[in-house]
Amino acid sequence: MNLGCKYGSHRVLEPKGVLPQPAKKINNDFSTLYDNEILIDVEILNIDSASFTQIKTQAEGDPKKIAQIILATVAERGKQHNPVTGSGGMLTGKVKAIGSALKNCPVKVGDKIATLVSLSLTPLRIDKIIAVHADIDQVEIQGEAVLFESGIYTKLPDDMTQKLALAVLDVAGAPAQTAKIVKPGDTVVIIGGGGKSGLLCLHEACKRAGVTGKVIGISHSKAGVERMKESGLPVLTLQGDATDALWVLREIERVTDGEMADLTINNVNIPQTELGSVLATKDKGIVYFFSMSTSFTAAALGAEGIGKDVTMLVGNGYTEGHAEIALEIMRESPKLRAIYERTYA
Repeated sequence: MNLGCKYGSHRVLEPKGVLPQPAKKINNDFSTLYDNEILIDVEILNIDSASFTQIKTQAEGDPKKIAQIILATVAERGKQHNPVTGSGGMLTGKVKAIGSALKNCPVKVGDKIATLVSLSLTPLRIDKIIAVHADIDQVEIQGEAVLFESGIYTKLPDDMTQKLALAVLDVAGAPAQTAKIVKPGDTVVIIGGGGKSGLLCLHEACKRAGVTGKVIGISHSKAGVERMKESGLPVLTLQGDATDALWVLREIERVTDGEMADLTINNVNIPQTELGSVLATKDKGIVYFFSMSTSFTAAALGAEGIGKDVTMLVGNGYTEGHAEIALEIMRESPKLRAIYERTYA
């Protein structure tokens, strides 16, 4: 059998000896498919928020320039791995071929799936960019991609559109991790609460903290605050700049009577919000950095510099059952679903 490495190292071109995610270049020639790979006809790329924000800024908002930047990245690296942010995103498409060693996998040729591993490690070839949807971080393409044997994915649900499912699954790790770590009675601060991942985290935080808990959402924009209010969730909303660490400190002191948060979740797509997240959190509390814009140097040294004893968690995009948890939110909350369909799909 023509088996590749379970984790995809057989497609690494440069430098040799590393896994596909940190690699500078991987092989995106799919004329030969390994027996433990799945080939996908790609339809939509959902670029992660930090990456797309950077690309839009570089392209000055011009869709043609955005397309050119993405094409150049994939041509150079064999994957959509943003060289500035280091992040990727995910994709949807139809299963085109399944390697013979994966005959017992839960999908068949023709099934529509969403990948749940980062584009920063996914071999990808783009033949044509059909449309750039800059308002929702999505790009319609013609092309192909490969999933390795270790790659995770989910069949797209029948009860929602592909674009909606993709928008939700792109950030599925955040609400699922929130569901794991929020306890009844917790005070939870969600920075970026009016955004794509933040709204899902608000839902899970309110559900898990319960009537004895308190959930506080921070958004920089008025639109984000309005989305939090429109959700119907029992959330205390704040509008302000999370890069202003002292503003965050004062506001969270005010609304918690100085008790601060048991858990702070950072979902924003810009840097320099690390210290505000730490200051919002009480000693022995938890700060969960889901944002790909996070500088863990700034977070660690910032906490040390102010003498804050907090546990800091890296935002792992995968946790068991994360796709099911995220999609179920759309079924549980018609108000959130309406916001997502209008804003992100």
